[in-house]
Amino acid sequence: MQKGIRLNDGHVTYLGLLAKKDGTRRGCLSKKSSDNTKWHTKWFALLQNMLFYFESDSSSRPSGLYLLEGCVCDRAPSPKPSLSAKECLEKQYYFTVSFNHDNQKALELRTEDVKDCDEWVAAITHASYRNLATEHEALMQKYLHLLQIVETEKTVAKQLRQQIEDGEIEIERLKSEIAGLLKDNEKIQSNPTAAPNDDDLEIKKIKKVQSFLRGWMCRRKWKTIIQDYIRSPHAESMRKRNQVVFSMLEAEAEYVQQLHILVNNFLRPLRMAASSKKPPITHDDVSSIFLNSETIMFLHQIFYQGLKARIASWPTLVLADLFDILLPMLNIYQEFVRNHQYSLQILAHCKQNRDFDKLLKQYEAKPDCEERTLETFLTYPMFQIPRYILTLHELLAHTPHEHVERNSLEYAKSKLEELSRIMHDEVSETENIRKNLAIERMIVEGCEILLDTSQTFVRQGSLIQVPMTEKGKIPRGRLGSLSLKKEGERQCFLFSKHLIICTRGSGGKLHLTKNGVVSLIDCTLIEEPEEKGGQDMEHLDFKIVVEPKDSQSFTIILVASSRQEKSAWTSDISQCIDNIRCNGLMMNAFEENSKVTVPQMIKSDASLYCDDVDIRFSKMMNSCKVLQIRYASVERLLERLTDLRFLSIDFLNTFLHSYRVFTNADVVLDKLITIYKKPISAIPARSLELFFASSQNNKLLYGEPPKSPRASRKFSSPPPLTIAKTSSPNRRRKLSLNIPIITGGKALDLAALSCSSNGYAGMYSSMSPFSKTTLDINKLYVSSTLPSKIPDEADSKGEKAEESWPYKQDTSVTEECDNNQSQSGDDAETETSPTKSPTTPKHTKCKNSSGFPTDQRNGDKEFVIRRAATNRVLNVLRHWVSKHSQDFESNTELKLKVISFLEEVIHDPELLTQERKAAANIIRTLTQEDPGDNQITLEEVIQQAEGGKAEPFENHSALEIAEQLTLLDHLVFKVIPYEEFFGQGWMKNDKNEKTPYIMKTTKHFNDISNLIATEILRWEDVNMRVAVIEKWVAVADICRCLHNYNAVLEITSSLNRSSIFRLKKTWLKVSKQTKAVIDKLQKLVSSEGRFKNLREALKNCDPPCVPYLGMYLTDLAFIEEGTPNYTEDNLVNFSKMRMISHIIREIRQFQQTSYKIEYQPKATLYLLDQSSVLDEESLYEASLRIEPKMPT
Repeated sequence: MQKGIRLNDGHVTYLGLLAKKDGTRRGCLSKKSSDNTKWHTKWFALLQNMLFYFESDSSSRPSGLYLLEGCVCDRAPSPKPSLSAKECLEKQYYFTVSFNHDNQKALELRTEDVKDCDEWVAAITHASYRNLATEHEALMQKYLHLLQIVETEKTVAKQLRQQIEDGEIEIERLKSEIAGLLKDNEKIQSNPTAAPNDDDLEIKKIKKVQSFLRGWMCRRKWKTIIQDYIRSPHAESMRKRNQVVFSMLEAEAEYVQQLHILVNNFLRPLRMAASSKKPPITHDDVSSIFLNSETIMFLHQIFYQGLKARIASWPTLVLADLFDILLPMLNIYQEFVRNHQYSLQILAHCKQNRDFDKLLKQYEAKPDCEERTLETFLTYPMFQIPRYILTLHELLAHTPHEHVERNSLEYAKSKLEELSRIMHDEVSETENIRKNLAIERMIVEGCEILLDTSQTFVRQGSLIQVPMTEKGKIPRGRLGSLSLKKEGERQCFLFSKHLIICTRGSGGKLHLTKNGVVSLIDCTLIEEPEEKGGQDMEHLDFKIVVEPKDSQSFTIILVASSRQEKSAWTSDISQCIDNIRCNGLMMNAFEENSKVTVPQMIKSDASLYCDDVDIRFSKMMNSCKVLQIRYASVERLLERLTDLRFLSIDFLNTFLHSYRVFTNADVVLDKLITIYKKPISAIPARSLELFFASSQNNKLLYGEPPKSPRASRKFSSPPPLTIAKTSSPNRRRKLSLNIPIITGGKALDLAALSCSSNGYAGMYSSMSPFSKTTLDINKLYVSSTLPSKIPDEADSKGEKAEESWPYKQDTSVTEECDNNQSQSGDDAETETSPTKSPTTPKHTKCKNSSGFPTDQRNGDKEFVIRRAATNRVLNVLRHWVSKHSQDFESNTELKLKVISFLEEVIHDPELLTQERKAAANIIRTLTQEDPGDNQITLEEVIQQAEGGKAEPFENHSALEIAEQLTLLDHLVFKVIPYEEFFGQGWMKNDKNEKTPYIMKTTKHFNDISNLIATEILRWEDVNMRVAVIEKWVAVADICRCLHNYNAVLEITSSLNRSSIFRLKKTWLKVSKQTKAVIDKLQKLVSSEGRFKNLREALKNCDPPCVPYLGMYLTDLAFIEEGTPNYTEDNLVNFSKMRMISHIIREIRQFQQTSYKIEYQPKATLYLLDQSSVLDEESLYEASLRIEPKMPT
């Protein structure tokens, strides 16, 4: 049992010193001991409502602390002294501090001065804040009441002024009437024949009528004033505001009731079950499922009571202070939202236990649950913060700008929006970690590298792995055969730093293959293997050469199912490899020492993490450990795309998917061309200053003077860069795109990038071990490693002449101390850059030194930047061309412009061999026609189906229909271009023009659903209808096994149509097994919980697959409606683009993998035949005809 309360000792000490220095009362007092026998003199200090005491006035640490809130301090009579101490006790004055609760003993103190005693009593009495708080609350109520009175008085004064003006007008009119009457009276008096008595009676009648009219006009005026106010915008706004508050109260009551059911019907009973003798669930699982939902319930119960109290004082509705109390406590939602997906996974895992599943169904069957599942209740808190934001938005819309609560409500809304953004960022980061953990749990042997939070998931899919010894022996016909697929099919997972290759067992678990965890830093990608056996692979294979630093090298050959899928895999793998190496090049050049995890160049650039007028950042970091962009201008997005220091794969994919929303392809291409021609502009000025600093960074870049001779080479044409490994100096590396900056666990010496007379120099480096976090640039130095000139096996014979340069060893190089300042980037580029004059010999020597002068070193740095810029431009273009080929197919001008630029790049004499090859590969990809995956197209299927006669349903087996339906669904699904997923075009009036392929998919879904219903209602015999229903259910189950979830929903939705569902006689004869299968399929594709079960199935299945497109369209519509494309500052909402891009990447992953199903014209013709299909109205009429309504 806890015996004490923990305090923040350091803070208490600080407050004690503050009381000792600035306390309201300080001085020595005598304190009675706990046993009431002795008095001890202590030094007391009073600070606000805290009373500290010290051993003496010189003590630096308080001996104790009393909290005086709610206490009572009074003078106490002096005790009767003994005779021996009488004289001493007469000089003492006593007072006590009593506390309100029973267990606390009163504090007894005494002093020697009566004035001092009275002052202490008064100070302690006024130390409590309770009276001040009560007075403050009362004053606030009076203040609000006075404000209402003032507003009412203003309204009344305005009305009175109007009445006075109307009265003055009426008085003037009456004066004119009186003047007229006086004149008439004079005329009457002048006439002797008129009877005076009659005149008096007439005047009295007139006066009565006038008085009646004045009263009637006054009453009508008041009625008009009241009616005008009732119809005024202010009154309407107040009514709507009150309605929002009442709706908020009802919603809060409903939410508290939901939380109450969650806690009392599920959480607490499951806690008790976990404590039983045979627990169906553990306490840890209960905590993981329900998280802090009980605390959330307590918080909202308090908030709801406060709301009810405010409603009781209607029409004085003051809500801002309630939100002020609620806001600091809403941080508890962060933990719930962050772990929500994990809690649902734990719940799904626990449901596999039959006892738990049975117990949970008993809880869900309670009347309070109203047939809602536990997952539904766990989802409610996810939407509470957005609900508050919407409510405050409506309140502010109906709250006048001069209203007393306006500022407080705006502050509460801004805080909630900030909390919502933080929660969104944490969920995004947590989802990435959970994705890695989900894959790690599926692997039986485990995989430690997935526990690294810097691993970013890129893609997954099925590939066929071919052993090296069998590559040339596999006949062409076996690639799609079941035997080879069963033997060589692998589940591949690509991450930013590793490639994981697994086999899938019968239970769905994954097993790592031999060499199944491949570090991408050790890999070389060969996209078009040159062996003859590659022809048998139909150019669908690619090779990964792995050269680990501590083991023997090996080769992995993988075969994709189509050219499109191969292009996607090779592009992503190459992007990951190049990203690691390019980042290593630029980062190593700027690190101050090996212990710095973030490069100095990035730390010094505030534009990468500080918000500005044209850019806003989120709290989440990308794979390069740089903050992700939330909002930015187009210029800043293009700047991030071409920043040579890093490139996130996720950013590149998002940008290429969404750039059409905020710019066009010509602008992007022009930016890439500019970076290629002016690479210095791709690095911010501050980083360039660090890069070209002559005093500090020379040592950083070049290290200590080497102790071994330096080998120098001269050559007339640009040579391929080679790297020597300490374990095998003769082995060279081939890269897919860029310079081999980092290899097999080694780091390249940037100091070796020196200049010779023709503008280039040989590069030889001594390797230092590669750290997992940083590369120690201080350990790099120039060595005399002399590799043999063994040509690369992939190089042509013509290139061997380039590699045969004369070798020459020089003496050791020493560091030169140059007093001159290094030149600027522009001067270095125009005057000293070796790449500007590759054929002009110019020997530069320094006095008393055999090292490099400053201008030559700057030339080396420019060489690094130029290579990185070329690498970046080719990398982006390669990704663009391979993954977004439709941009160039639909825009011939753009295609020709890219080809022209790449041809210019190829003819650049300063280009390296690998860069020249990369540019040529991109041109070849642009110019050659894609042969496709040899699968029949949808147009060919429709063309063959025209004019044919379809065979009846009973002539086809369930397997044939399921396979052909899957083939048709995938053919319709795979041709949807991703541009149609932007802008909700499928919901616009011109949807058939904006999104024709999405509309074709929707039409195909409805046609198949109508076909199924028509086939069922075609039979008059009830037994035949039962047979048709059971056969279609079998088709749906086979489609589930084929991962065609779209067909599953087509069939189940057709069975749930009113015209089919109402056939009671038919459903009575359907077997229990069939009904059980229907229930299982409907649960799989149910829309409950945002298609929770379907999403889980898609996450665990391997392509090929046909998902339900409506699920993704719902997600996209939610994103589009909730967030605009641009902010109020006209910045691009890149966070929205990132969310849309993630959905598109998942869709394209399923589009790229085709089914190996043989086309059967007869079954396909039946599925496409719409000649006898009935519409909705005709279906219901047929249903009524075969089973009429029963009379009630």
